[in-house]
Amino acid sequence: MENSAVHADSWQALRRFTDARIALGRAGHALPTAAVMAFQLSHAQARDAVNQTVDFSGVATGLSALGFGVHHLHSQAADRPEFLKRPDLGRLLAEDAQRQLQAASSTLSGCEVVFVIGDGLSAWAVQRHAVPLLAETVARLAGIRLCPTVFLAQQARVALGDEVGAALQSRLVVILIGERPGLSSPDSLGVYLTYAPQRGRQNAERNCISNVRPEGLGYAAAASALAGLIREALRLQLSGVGLKLEEKLLVAGAGNDLLPAGSIAEGV
Repeated sequence: MENSAVHADSWQALRRFTDARIALGRAGHALPTAAVMAFQLSHAQARDAVNQTVDFSGVATGLSALGFGVHHLHSQAADRPEFLKRPDLGRLLAEDAQRQLQAASSTLSGCEVVFVIGDGLSAWAVQRHAVPLLAETVARLAGIRLCPTVFLAQQARVALGDEVGAALQSRLVVILIGERPGLSSPDSLGVYLTYAPQRGRQNAERNCISNVRPEGLGYAAAASALAGLIREALRLQLSGVGLKLEEKLLVAGAGNDLLPAGSIAEGV
């Protein structure tokens, strides 16, 4: 039975177009109880996504099925609390990780593209979306020399990928990383691409694809954009504000939800 104390909003029909909290109705001078409880649930999910430690076991299994080896790395942030308080430490590799990369560089260096998967600010995003996105992307990169190992980084910020790419002398590094959760998107995955990676690269020297998830920018659309950016970055030998994303890069299998629910930027 409908609760007569709840008054519907005249804009309610518009809710099917957005996850934003609009047209929630009212009960007296307040929001309906269901809307309040849904907000509290979303807030709790966002907090959990940030604070939860990523479980890379499923990611590693999925990467192995794609034919990749995996290598685990750690930033200089010792644990989650320090990672959240000290973003600078999340951008730098721990000393043991640096030594591991130096040892691996003799067999892995010289690839055109190296992929890094970092936990970032949403463990859920990485666990749910990194492998499906990478599978779609690799299928679009025929002819490009990919590093046969994907690096899984804990307590990682975006710039950590630069250290990996520089150590392996890769032309390009791509890091898939959990984005800061919103109240309607606790599992949003971001992708950052940097040409000629090295420590000290600025955000304007990267390209970003954000909100990768089935409810946002779908895997096929994001992979199409990413593969296009990779090819253009290698051809033009640059990334960031100088690399403009053209509509021709956003085609293969993108579907109708290509741009409205996601974001693609020339630099971040």
